[in-house]
Amino acid sequence: MKRVLFGGLLLVASFCARADALDTLREFVRDVKSGSAAFTQTVTSADGVKKKTSSGSFEFARPNRFRFAYTQPFEQLIVSDGQKVWIYDADLNQVTVRQLTQALGATPAALLAGASLDKEFELAAQPARDGIEWVQATPRQKDGAFQSMRIGFRGKELAAVEILDAFGQRSLLQFSQYAANVAIADSSFRFVPSAGTDVIEQ
Repeated sequence: MKRVLFGGLLLVASFCARADALDTLREFVRDVKSGSAAFTQTVTSADGVKKKTSSGSFEFARPNRFRFAYTQPFEQLIVSDGQKVWIYDADLNQVTVRQLTQALGATPAALLAGASLDKEFELAAQPARDGIEWVQATPRQKDGAFQSMRIGFRGKELAAVEILDAFGQRSLLQFSQYAANVAIADSSFRFVPSAGTDVIEQ
């Protein structure tokens, strides 16, 4: 009887933890209007052998404005002003510009910066690992650039995002120095090409 009761309590606790993870994600999308963090990104090849690491900073303001500034090992900038997305490669002095509706869709940036969750993604809570509660988000649109994404929270704080792309490559972004609902200058979400920058409109 005690074993049955104990087992039942474990099941209830597990269910509640998973429900909490889904609630945390929905609260994040509903209540967090802006945020900033430092990040480290590790990209692992489909065979699990090759790994590449980069780092930088991340800012967002709902709806649909965000800025990923990669500083290591090379400079790259991805900026959305809410209408267009600019992808700037400093080494090439080249920027690619796309309309937000074409570039965003069911992407990680869409979820973090303000997409309609249930419209774009199927959501499912995942087991906790290393003190992080996880939710898996699978795009309802099946021909996109990635298969699935997992969003991790430590308490109410955004801790990590893991992306499995269409080729089986896995990208893990781990966040630190996270701050929610902070004031971010509008200029952070604008990109003005400097003289001589090659601009490619798509």
